[in-house]
Amino acid sequence: MKWRKVKVFLLTVLALCLIPATRYYQVDEPLLRFLRGSRHVDPLSLHLAGEFVENNLGTEQDADGSVTVRMIAQQYLFVPHCILVPAGVPVHLRITSADAAHSLTFNDTPYVVKASPGTISVAELQFPHAGDYKTVCREFCGAGHYAMRSELKVVPRDQFPALRAGERGNCAAQ
Repeated sequence: MKWRKVKVFLLTVLALCLIPATRYYQVDEPLLRFLRGSRHVDPLSLHLAGEFVENNLGTEQDADGSVTVRMIAQQYLFVPHCILVPAGVPVHLRITSADAAHSLTFNDTPYVVKASPGTISVAELQFPHAGDYKTVCREFCGAGHYAMRSELKVVPRDQFPALRAGERGNCAAQ
């Protein structure tokens, strides 16, 4: 008799656990977002709201003199396509992917930054001298992978345009 009660109890608990599992968008997704913390972003709505909307991409000058660069990697391009940063200044790169895993590399540097969908990758970079750095994706992301390239232009600090608070810079501003 006891064994039957235990069996009924366990089946009831199992059924009660399965009900929330069918409510992914109401239970699981908010729970996962909470557990992932501040480095999570929804790849389906990158361009609609939050840190990676179009007018928030590019170079932003921070109060301490460093710059923050926000980028999106997606098949088969990096957005923005060209980044402008000053030489000898710390660069805080924040990048995410809209679709697949990508690996951003800067030619002639040891820097490699992996961008995965749903996460924000953060890297601290610094370029001591002015110059142009070709950036390429080193993670195979599909048929157009070979064309996934962009550019980073490092200009002398005195030639870097002064950006007002909230203003973004890119190569077109040069």
